[in-house]
Amino acid sequence: MKDTVFEIRAYGKSELALLYFPHARSTRGALCNLNYWIRQNAELCTALKDCGMSSKGKFYTPKEVALISHFLGEPL
Repeated sequence: MKDTVFEIRAYGKSELALLYFPHARSTRGALCNLNYWIRQNAELCTALKDCGMSSKGKFYTPKEVALISHFLGEPL
């Protein structure tokens, strides 16, 4: 049973990636994995584009985090 509740808030992209991939060898590896999961989900990609996500940004907005967790599930 999980003791912590995942909070919908702004996250640095690397910070969120490490929540999804805590055992990744590096921050970059975790981010690559999360980006791969996002790219593989066409509905999520469309929803993120529709809310104005920038691929160059360093942070996910609370709305983007909500969409990611909706489509991918909450991080473990």
